[in-house]
Amino acid sequence: MSERVMRAVILKEFGGQEVLTAAEVERPEPLPTEVLVRVHAAGVNPVDWKTRQGQGMAGLQSLPLILGWDVSGVVEKVGFGVTTLRPGDEVYGMPWFPRAANGYAEYVTAPARQWARKPASLDHVHAAAVPLAALTAWQIVVDTADVQTGQSVLVTAAAGGVGHFAVQFARHLGAHVIATASASRHAWLKELGAEETIDYTTTRFEDVAADVDVVIDLVGDGPDRTSTRSLRALRRGGLLVAVPGGVSPELAAAAETAGVRVVPFLVEPDGPALTTIASLIDGGEVAVEVEETFPLEQAAAAHTRGEAGRTRGKLVLTIDD
Repeated sequence: MSERVMRAVILKEFGGQEVLTAAEVERPEPLPTEVLVRVHAAGVNPVDWKTRQGQGMAGLQSLPLILGWDVSGVVEKVGFGVTTLRPGDEVYGMPWFPRAANGYAEYVTAPARQWARKPASLDHVHAAAVPLAALTAWQIVVDTADVQTGQSVLVTAAAGGVGHFAVQFARHLGAHVIATASASRHAWLKELGAEETIDYTTTRFEDVAADVDVVIDLVGDGPDRTSTRSLRALRRGGLLVAVPGGVSPELAAAAETAGVRVVPFLVEPDGPALTTIASLIDGGEVAVEVEETFPLEQAAAAHTRGEAGRTRGKLVLTIDD
């Protein structure tokens, strides 16, 4: 293949999985302060299929579009002014979010300081599972909620990509972690640090969890009104971080009536945080779960699997040489 083109999966219109199409597109070149990264693996996230459907971050994109924000690979070339990386460095990152990063492709370019060196203990597949999910969890637990030792943290959808990191980060900071998931995930979540587990298929978590300091809701106020129900589990003055769906006027009013705080959340690129997360992974403090991998050209199948729900950890696309 010519050095001027690369393999990618693109969409020319929003819609179902069938709009994801393998194609050859122009290979990018790094601008000053940017690096060109040869992608070895790309993580798949709910925001990917929501954007493909015309939701998620679709309003910020232009078509044709290459999805994907989770990347692990090797620096191929550096632009003028780059001082932190050089060709051959193994890196991982969540560049450009929420602008398009073009992760479902053989090469991506992005500012050097939006990357971090890949955890040495991980292969590229597992490293690609980290950035978006782990940064979301880290920025919620550390920056937004400022979780402290001895506090209690309830994580909904704890077995998913963001959830399994949130459990581990909260535990790392000394919190008492309560996790909701189906019963088959409970033993694994306890290995990750959850001290209590609740089977959401048989028990309403707000009926058994009370006076919680922080709720990290990764489900939202969809069919089961999980965010609104979370208010009942919080202590007065506690904090609900509502991730999918954000904070509706109705949820804000209910939180005010309940005497608790509620905030929306959106992750942002954060190279320094990824460096810290890499050290926790390499130190054995944090584990990374990948449930299934798919070749790049099978991105549609990965979306089908992800949209079905019940994923343990992450799904990852592999980009062969």
